Amino acid sequence: MRIPEWTPSAHPQPDDLVQAILKRRGGELINLDKALLWSEPLARGWNVYMGHVRTGLGASRKWRELGICTVALLTGAQYEYHHHAPDFLAAGGTQAELDALGRAVQAQPLKAVDQPELGAVERLIIQYAAQMTVQVRVDDSVFARMQQQFTTTELVEITAAIASYNMVARFLVALGVSPET
Repeated sequence: MRIPEWTPSAHPQPDDLVQAILKRRGGELINLDKALLWSEPLARGWNVYMGHVRTGLGASRKWRELGICTVALLTGAQYEYHHHAPDFLAAGGTQAELDALGRAVQAQPLKAVDQPELGAVERLIIQYAAQMTVQVRVDDSVFARMQQQFTTTELVEITAAIASYNMVARFLVALGVSPET
């Protein structure tokens, strides 16, 4: 990490904040938390907001995790991919789909994804996430296909997950946060 790892002695934080993060994480702080805890307001807001993005949305977890993995690969956020590829698999994705995602990102991710291991919905989500991440503006034709495929609520939630993890990726990469060993 490009900054010192947070410790309670280096920069004390209120116990309720640390406990809330520990609860959401299952009892252990991860390196991302150890960067965020340098700022109490940031750590508080992040914990609540990202907790909702991770577990409080109704849109398919598999679709959200696929979008997040796309962001991670496109931005070089290895930490993000390290944490979310297993979540994609746990949500029903396959290793073959992750491998195809990797190939798609190396090819032309802004265009129609041509990977036979991926279904039409997965190809669309990858293209949507890639356009959101690389060019920010999504082509009207891609957005129209998303509107045809998903309810408005699903579309909003998938978009929010992709946008949120673009923020996360930029934070991780700028600060050099690496996966836990």
